[in-house]
Amino acid sequence: MKKTAFLLLSLCATALIYVSCSNNDDVVNETDTTAVRASVAIDAANEMDINTGLLVTNSSPTAKSTTDIAGVCATITVSGDSYPKIFTVDYGTTGCTDNQLIRKGKLKITLSGPITTQGSKLTIERIDYSINGIKLEGTIEYTNTTTAPTVPQWSRKVTNGKFTDLQGRVYTNSGMHTVKQTAGVDTPYILTDNVYEMTEGNHTVTTDKDATLTLTVQETLVKKQSCAYISKGKLKVEGGFLKGVIDYGNNDCDSIFTYTHESGISYTLAM
Repeated sequence: MKKTAFLLLSLCATALIYVSCSNNDDVVNETDTTAVRASVAIDAANEMDINTGLLVTNSSPTAKSTTDIAGVCATITVSGDSYPKIFTVDYGTTGCTDNQLIRKGKLKITLSGPITTQGSKLTIERIDYSINGIKLEGTIEYTNTTTAPTVPQWSRKVTNGKFTDLQGRVYTNSGMHTVKQTAGVDTPYILTDNVYEMTEGNHTVTTDKDATLTLTVQETLVKKQSCAYISKGKLKVEGGFLKGVIDYGNNDCDSIFTYTHESGISYTLAM
């Protein structure tokens, strides 16, 4: 059986809203399905903030304020003429719009060394920060763990993550993933041709009602820099009544993915 629902993420256009199924044969409860939606939104937000960090630090502005980095509407202040460097990305208290997303607050980005150098770490701290009204907290550490020079690799660690939706529901989250760059290595100062693969890892989301959901990489996730969302790969989903697989599709640059429960019921979702 196939069902269709729409996940209109705050990260795309407006607020986090959804159309939930109400048929009697649904096999998942509302807490769990809400946690799935929050989990996808959290992961998308983490990717967006890392992309912002890479854009800002790759542009290598001098120690001054600037607003001329393509794709970043914030005022950026850089402190430190040598590493470590601290970049403050200030979207203001009223916010500004990047790609139809209204961001408010600040991202504090600390770069210990060139992110292409083994051992260098990009740390992102969220300060009174929100995307389209959804509050995001916590720290992301993006560390270069490359062992083969032709395949750059990083670990992505999220700690003390907190996601507060427009209804006031709070989701804490944490996780660790391995990310490899499989295209664009030869053009380090051009990000648009980059392709990343998330080969392993998981993240855990806990609701304010102590319901816990864990999403584990089952099949390598593919994220093109030129695409807003993951375009290929699978996540294993476990928690509460949920036990199934999220499938991101056939590498098309779109927002469509599916969740298939172990019973065979399939939900088509759009971000």
